Amino acid sequence: MRFQGTYIPYRAYWSTPFCKWQGALSREHPLKLVANCASTLLDRLPIHARSLDALHFGATVPQHQCFFGAPWIGAMLGAEHITGPTLSQACATSARVLASAASSVTLRQSKLVLALAADRISNGPHIYYPDPKGPGGMGVSENWVWDNFNKDPHAKVAMVQTAENIALRFGFSREEQDDLTLRRFAQYQMALADDRAFQQGYLQPVEIRQGRKSVTVSTDQGVAESTAEGIRALAPVIDDGTVTYATQTHPADGNSGTLVANRDMVREVDPDADFHVEILSYGEGRAEKAHMGMAPVPAAQSALASAGLTMADVAAVKTHNPFAVNDLYFAQQTGFDVQEMNNFGSSLIFGHPQGPTGLRLIIELIEELAQKGGGIGLMTGCAAGDTGAAVLVKVD
Repeated sequence: MRFQGTYIPYRAYWSTPFCKWQGALSREHPLKLVANCASTLLDRLPIHARSLDALHFGATVPQHQCFFGAPWIGAMLGAEHITGPTLSQACATSARVLASAASSVTLRQSKLVLALAADRISNGPHIYYPDPKGPGGMGVSENWVWDNFNKDPHAKVAMVQTAENIALRFGFSREEQDDLTLRRFAQYQMALADDRAFQQGYLQPVEIRQGRKSVTVSTDQGVAESTAEGIRALAPVIDDGTVTYATQTHPADGNSGTLVANRDMVREVDPDADFHVEILSYGEGRAEKAHMGMAPVPAAQSALASAGLTMADVAAVKTHNPFAVNDLYFAQQTGFDVQEMNNFGSSLIFGHPQGPTGLRLIIELIEELAQKGGGIGLMTGCAAGDTGAAVLVKVD
C-alpha cells in the first residue's frame, strides 16, 4: 500500500511510558487515559481539536464501554464533530491504524487525522458467551488476555512455541538469543543516556490518581536489569526449549498517538519544523502455521515493494520483537545487521501493551532517523495468527 503526500508533523506525537502489567497503569481506563494524553499533545500545538477531520483508534483488549470507540474519544477531546474507525489487529494494530489514517489523507478524505492506540493488558476481562443449547444452558467462558496468549485456535499452540519452532528449524541457539537480548538491553540504555535525552522528544509523563495522591509516571516501569550471568541462569519457559523469560517480552499497559496530515496541514501544525516525516507505505504478510516470528519478513518486503525500495535503501530498522529469535531470523533473511536493529529500544525490553507497541516503535524510528540527519526507516513486527505488518517512513 503506497501513500502520497502523507506526513507526520515532526514531534506531533507521543508515547506514554510502558508499565509492566499490574503496575502503575493497571487501574486506568485506556480510552480515558489516551484521550487525556491526546489533549496534552493538542494543548502544546497551534491547533485545536476542532481542526481534526477524523480520529482512527486501535485497541486489542475490550474495556468497559469501548463499544463507543473512536467517537467517544473524540467527544472527550472536545471534538464531537469527528468520527472514525476503531481497529483491532492484535500486535499489528498500530501499523494498521497508521495505514488507515494515511489512506484517509492520501484519498483526500481528511487533511488532519489523529491516530491513536491504547491497551491495558492488566486486569483483562473474563468473558462469558451464553449458549442456550449447552448442557443446562451452560455457556463458554474466556480469559481474554491469558487464554489468547496461550493458544492460537488455528495453530493450536502458545505464542512462545512459535518462537521455539523457528529456533529449531533455523538453528538459532539459546546462546545466540541470550547474547542478542544483552545487546537489546544495551541499546535501550542508549535512550536513557544524558538524563533520557532521546526519550525527552516523545515520552509523555502520565499523571494518575493513587488513593488521595496524584502520582506522575515518567519512565518505563518493569524493565528488568539484564546481565550475562542473570540471563544464562534462567530456565527455558518450555522444557528442553531455548526461549527464557529474558529472551521474550513482558505484557504492559500504555498508549501512543500521532497526527497524520497532508502537506498544507503539516505547515499549520509546525511551520518551523526541523524535519519532514513522510509515510511512504504499509505492508503485511503471513507466515506458515505456528511460525509467527517469520511474518515480519514478508510484511517488510511488501512495504518495500510498494514504495519501490529495497533493504539497501533502509537506514534504520525497528522491530516488534516479542522474542529475540524474531530478530535473528529477520537479519538472516534480509541481510540487515542484527546488531544495528532496534537502537534506543524495542518491545523485547520495554514491554508490549499490544495495540500501541508498534506506534511507539515508529515514533522512536523517526527520532533515530532525525539524529542521523534523515533517511528511510522500516518498522516491522509479528502479530497473532502468524501475521506481520510493516510501515516505511522517510525523514528529510
